[in-house]
Amino acid sequence: MQSPARQMAGAAGSSYVDALNAPQRAAVEALDGPVLVLAGAGTGKTRVLTTRLAHLLMTRRAWPSQILAVTFTNKAAREMRDRVSQLTGAPTEGWWMGTFHALAARILRRHADLVGLNSNFTILDTDDQLRLLKQLLEAESVDAKRWPARLILGVIERWKDRGLTPDRLKPEDAGDVAGGRMLALYRGYQERLRTLNACDFGDLLLHNLTLLQGHADVLAEYHRRFRYLLVDEYQDTNVAQYLWLRLLAQGHRNICCVGDDDQSIYGWRGAEVGNILRFESDFPGAQVIRLERNYRSTGHILGAASGLIAHNRGRLGKTLYTDDPAGEPVLVRSVWDGEEEARWVGGEIEALHAKGVSLNEIAILVRAGFQMREFEERLLTLGVPYRVVGGPRFYERMEIRDAMAYLRVIAQPADDLAFERIVNVPKRGLGAKAVQTLHLTARGGQAGAAPRQPLYEAALDLAQTDELAGRARTGLRALMTDFERWRGAVATTPHADLARRVLDESGYTAMWQADKSPEAQGRLENLKELVAAMEEFETLAGFLEHVSLVMDASDGSAGNAEMATLMTLHAAKGLEFAHVFLPGWEEGVFPNQRALDETGVAGLEEERRLAYVGLTRSKHRAYVISAANRRIHGQWQSSLPSRFVEELPETHVDVQADPGLGTGGGAMETPSAFAWQPPRQTGFMRRGPVLEGVAYAVADRPKPAVPFAPGDRVFHQKFGYGRVVTVDADKLTVDFDHTGEKKVIDSFVKPADKAG
Repeated sequence: MQSPARQMAGAAGSSYVDALNAPQRAAVEALDGPVLVLAGAGTGKTRVLTTRLAHLLMTRRAWPSQILAVTFTNKAAREMRDRVSQLTGAPTEGWWMGTFHALAARILRRHADLVGLNSNFTILDTDDQLRLLKQLLEAESVDAKRWPARLILGVIERWKDRGLTPDRLKPEDAGDVAGGRMLALYRGYQERLRTLNACDFGDLLLHNLTLLQGHADVLAEYHRRFRYLLVDEYQDTNVAQYLWLRLLAQGHRNICCVGDDDQSIYGWRGAEVGNILRFESDFPGAQVIRLERNYRSTGHILGAASGLIAHNRGRLGKTLYTDDPAGEPVLVRSVWDGEEEARWVGGEIEALHAKGVSLNEIAILVRAGFQMREFEERLLTLGVPYRVVGGPRFYERMEIRDAMAYLRVIAQPADDLAFERIVNVPKRGLGAKAVQTLHLTARGGQAGAAPRQPLYEAALDLAQTDELAGRARTGLRALMTDFERWRGAVATTPHADLARRVLDESGYTAMWQADKSPEAQGRLENLKELVAAMEEFETLAGFLEHVSLVMDASDGSAGNAEMATLMTLHAAKGLEFAHVFLPGWEEGVFPNQRALDETGVAGLEEERRLAYVGLTRSKHRAYVISAANRRIHGQWQSSLPSRFVEELPETHVDVQADPGLGTGGGAMETPSAFAWQPPRQTGFMRRGPVLEGVAYAVADRPKPAVPFAPGDRVFHQKFGYGRVVTVDADKLTVDFDHTGEKKVIDSFVKPADKAG
């Protein structure tokens, strides 16, 4: 009887490598020693990884149990299993193939006693972790309002991602977090987990490091077991994952890492691009094989993307190419503002669809979530079906629904659904029992009876009686006092200003400001975008009606119908579309100003990698758009084209001016929203300065009444007062009193003595 390996070899022969190009085949057949496969976007990295795994089996270099294959997602692990099974004709159950966490958990359960756990330990989810930390904060008398459990958990997770146990930290490593008691909280948290026979996701790798570093016999066991290691998306590994892999690879040194340093875009969640950059020094004698032939995009797209990413210094270097036709150049277009941007993109999508392009092959990729609203509303207006990937649609998001519920109650107090949604959001001591009492009061004291009055009216009554307990009554009374005040202000207060007041005075904004989860900042930005959207409508009632119509238009079930895709650039990694729209390529938006402020050059290079990822999602054509003006969270600001636009090679772009720039239909109809704004422009276009061969079209802007000179004191609507440092044509470098040096356009500043 033939062995399984011989059966597999006989079934597939060598045909599985025949279709590979030369570098791909080299990556598959380089089985001895450390290998780094630099796989550019669209170069067939998954094919190489799975074929290499199959090749190890076909050539009888290893049995399935002797190979450790690591991925980042369960989806990638399933895809790898399916492909290897197809190539080898053998089932893959029981193989050491999966995510970092799944494989680490499998090892940990075999040796749990060595780290103080039983093999049936529980893996806690985020809710359980927060509940446990809240108990510890209370026991340690730590002010949970100043130091929320989410903030404490975030610090602990960052330490675990770096492979740091409490005994490897010093008190100064925690700074003044939790009043200097952060390290004690970490120790207490870990001790409590052991008492519960539990661990969190970070512990899976952290305990593995303890096992492998502290028990030579355990490490030797896995050195004997794993003759070959294969790692996908190596550029996304954090420190703990990196250390785990290095320990396991010390035995046979047959480690193959596949990744792309140019697509390392997750630094904000702990990924270390340095892991892939120092592979050759970590593993002396390593082979580096570059996969540069792209099978996805046209020559112009690849030329533009390669020219852009070449500006990064922290990279190993490669240049993508294709043997297919060059296709159409990347279209670079400027528009007047965000509304015109959405209108133009919507029109282009309609035109593409009319030419037979499936909506499923069209994507809009934004840098930040707040950019989505205008595109959503435009697509809904046009009747273009779309999906939001990675999150709900704008008006379906939790924070937007909460804010809208407050506004609906102000406009229509009889809206029981809206009132019940926010009666205890943020928490006011009105739990399930209080809400039950509220419903009972609305029914005239008869359970099961039809409501005799709206919940709002019942709440007004309950706020004045003693049916509710002290905290619940106090919370309800304060809420109803607020609602009556807000309703009284409708006639005299601009509705956008009223919305800001409601969100602030209700405590809703403060609730998200205190929330230290990664999503909290995005929720705050969405709330600002909601208020900004309200300024486009004359009344609160008009805005609420608009939202109702929008929601009604998006409620239909799409089934298997075609839909355009709207998503963030981070969520788009690994996907591809025929046509990709890349809006918002402006300084401050993309590259993101916060990334630049917080991490400097490293942040800029990660933003550039994100732009590279965006361009290389496109198969046939990419469209880069920037706006001369943009309203961000209700504040207008002049916008300079992103430096990334200037870095696109001239030979691969088609710069198109908008002949109708600034001719009506804009979003500048609300001058009362701020003290000063640039007037809309009409007429001809001029060419901006030629930067690295790219002439970028911008609108003629109003000239300042008095030319500025270095040393002049000026005022800017967003940045406040400052002093001019340099003057370059119509661009000023201004050292602002509170925000430091910024580049601005001269027509957007005023002499300081005329700012009032």
